[in-house]
Amino acid sequence: MQIIVSIQNRIYEIRGERVMLDFDLAALYEVPTKVLNQAVKRNVKRFPADFMFRLTAAEWKTIRSQIVTPSESDGVLRSQIVTASQSKRNTTVAPYAFTEQGVAMLSGILNSDKAIQMNIAIMRAFVEIRKILLKENDLKEQMKEIKDRIGEHDVQLNQIYDAMENLLDEKAAERKWDERERIGFKRK
Repeated sequence: MQIIVSIQNRIYEIRGERVMLDFDLAALYEVPTKVLNQAVKRNVKRFPADFMFRLTAAEWKTIRSQIVTPSESDGVLRSQIVTASQSKRNTTVAPYAFTEQGVAMLSGILNSDKAIQMNIAIMRAFVEIRKILLKENDLKEQMKEIKDRIGEHDVQLNQIYDAMENLLDEKAAERKWDERERIGFKRK
């Protein structure tokens, strides 16, 4: 489960897609980023635009501000997302982003045992994220349903209050002033 959480921290949302970056995948597969990218270039026909794309300079700048290399100060890591391989990366070149299908396609070109194990873990991480999103959507729908019901109940309660007020007003109008029960001191 620890590895899945680690992988989930390396999944980003870019252009409306959940993707993993080449250097994160290389770190997980325990190969240099250059080797991973060379394997992809040798098999470029397997990676259409919806499987893999290169980040724009603006996207890379945004992502780079979120990714921090580990810097220890007083023995405490000062980042939310720590990527050890990032320190060796040429930061002027934007990385490749692989969608879930692109990561699955990587399993066909990287055949080491580590790559196979990591691919299975990555696929499980994507599935877990999808489950979480489905639960969120389900909760949103339930909340909307509850809100609609409460709205209906408010209308019905207001109608009941109005009807009760009307009944009380009618009862008060029916009583005659002279027939009312006297209150206060009575003289004999």
